Amino acid sequence: MENILNKIKEEVQKKLTAKEIIVDSIEFVKEGNYNFLRIVLDKINGIDLDTIVEATNIINPILDELDLIKDEYILDVLSKERGNE
Repeated sequence: MENILNKIKEEVQKKLTAKEIIVDSIEFVKEGNYNFLRIVLDKINGIDLDTIVEATNIINPILDELDLIKDEYILDVLSKERGNE
């Protein structure tokens, strides 16, 4: 799974660099009955909700195209500040 996550991070970061968004971390976790692909983002001077939504709209088609994770999951995109709570 680590190789898959590294590949996803690499591809996502390529697209988000133009928006000055940094992929801080990425993990695939099981919580209860659900799997989450959690992508934590950061940006100089912080990241707001509009930027999270914009990034999510960029990330979704990348994940669809790569189709590397066969299990069902929920995409969870959040800011580094929110991810560290």
